[in-house]
Amino acid sequence: MFALLSAVQSESNRPNHKALQEVPSACLDRPIATIRAGNLDLNEKLIAVADSQDRAAFADLYAHFAPRLKAFMLKRGCDFATAEEVAQMALVAVWQKAALYQPEKASAATWIFTIARNLHIDQIRKAKRPEPDPNDPLFVPAGEKQADDSIAEAQDAARVREAIATLPPDQQEVLRLSFYEDMSHGQISSALGLPLGTVKSRIRLAFRRIRSGLGELQ
Repeated sequence: MFALLSAVQSESNRPNHKALQEVPSACLDRPIATIRAGNLDLNEKLIAVADSQDRAAFADLYAHFAPRLKAFMLKRGCDFATAEEVAQMALVAVWQKAALYQPEKASAATWIFTIARNLHIDQIRKAKRPEPDPNDPLFVPAGEKQADDSIAEAQDAARVREAIATLPPDQQEVLRLSFYEDMSHGQISSALGLPLGTVKSRIRLAFRRIRSGLGELQ
């Protein structure tokens, strides 16, 4: 949220064997790099999976999202094998949890990328790390913020959230992917099937609307 605020001011871990068996096998027997998909209505495909476990619809979703999720994970710092693993874990979760998808709240792309991001975060949290050195300067606490500063930041963040809620859905979506999912403009373009210029234009328009609604934050 504070990354977005700054921009406005300035202009289950590894899938188990049983879970993998439940996913249409045609989706899992090829390397991600070889998968291709045609033109899709991604929301409708996901709804078809949710309503009737439509295997053909899921195969199309898998073909579209598998390479994009893998690229997203590589950007987040995963190695090649981990990126592919998390992408497959996310798509297994899509097959299993499609009934939870609510198209009125998010597009298929936003929902699926959020699943992948959360899986990656869980993986990082559960990874074994060496015990931290309490004498490391990184662990020396910074000076506490003044109470007034914290209150002002919270108020500004709340105002930004309210302003975002007034945006058209297409502008909300690109902001969410950019600032909450940490996706580049190019990745958003690929995920949503939009020209890069359209993505940039929607983000610019969203910033203008937010600034217009808020006035200049003090």
